[in-house]
Amino acid sequence: MAPRILALANQKGGVGKTTTAINLATALAAVGERVLILDLDPQGNASTGLGIGREDRSISTYDLLVGEATVSEAAVMTEVPYVAIVPSTTDLSGIEMAIASAPDRGFRLRDALRGLDNFGIEARPVTYVLIDCPPSLNLLTINALVAADAVLVPLQCEFFALEGLSQLLQTIEQIRSTLNARLSIQGVVMTMFDRRNNLSEQVLRDVRSEMGTLVYDTVIPRNVRLSEAPSYGKPALLYDLKCAGSQAYLRLATEVIRRERRLNAA
Repeated sequence: MAPRILALANQKGGVGKTTTAINLATALAAVGERVLILDLDPQGNASTGLGIGREDRSISTYDLLVGEATVSEAAVMTEVPYVAIVPSTTDLSGIEMAIASAPDRGFRLRDALRGLDNFGIEARPVTYVLIDCPPSLNLLTINALVAADAVLVPLQCEFFALEGLSQLLQTIEQIRSTLNARLSIQGVVMTMFDRRNNLSEQVLRDVRSEMGTLVYDTVIPRNVRLSEAPSYGKPALLYDLKCAGSQAYLRLATEVIRRERRLNAA
């Protein structure tokens, strides 16, 4: 079967997109999935958080988008078994100038991912592709949404959460109606949840009321170990498997797979 391509998107920064990308990938790999991460953020935090140094990023998602490299040439294996990444470099911040005049500028990533047929992890095909989007609704995010089967939305438990979500939903609907009719919402994951904070509880209730079953049951807590792990170039699940954040991402992976199986059954 073709791999499922999930874009992790939210135009707001600091909501846990990258943390979710690397830890969800690790959790999926822990149950036998083969996962490819595409670091589509010029800051390259997903690459750093998986221990890929700047010196090991000679080929990046920039090269993928401008057509100078294939997935097989750009992907780098990480220390996490069954997880590979196409890393990001600061060159990616200039991608709009590089391809803005191209008629296929919004389809570059979709076309590049056709090369997945020639790429495998441990002699088996990739089953999930997770795209870590930048914190803005620019050409990079459009490429991710056009290439994706579904969107996974990390949403911080804060006052303006619903306002930012409504903007993203409008963008998803525009992409679905014009560029990618198959695009759907895989789910909304609430991040940085603090049970001691009444606001977190209220935001969670509001989002569940607005989005219903699209909101995952799993809630990602505010957790020191999740914050520390990237500085060691590791996902939290390798840094401290038993911490609350790691356990939450294992539960989230189970929910993601369950939803995908229901979709396939339908």
